[in-house]
Amino acid sequence: MKLLQNYKHKILLLAMLVYCSMYNLMAQSADGIDQATSEVESYVDPISSLIIAIGAVVGLIGGIRVYIKWQSGDQDTQKALMGWFGACLFLILVGVVIQAFFG
Repeated sequence: MKLLQNYKHKILLLAMLVYCSMYNLMAQSADGIDQATSEVESYVDPISSLIIAIGAVVGLIGGIRVYIKWQSGDQDTQKALMGWFGACLFLILVGVVIQAFFG
């Protein structure tokens, strides 16, 4: 009977040790996730601003290309205009969505 009681104490001690070590590991994991979240949030504003700036440059260059096609009397001006407008809209919306999603 004494051997069985000693065995139960060892099992209880082992279970408590496993529980404490798992609690410590889970706390470290949560700290790592919090650190990664803060790092991602620190990159959101510069990246979204960069994407919006790239959208502005693409819009300016595309606008000049469409104007040149229009002045030369090219037949596919409407196609170029729609492609240019879609690219600008996509880049600007991506910047805004990234900022809304992660910011």
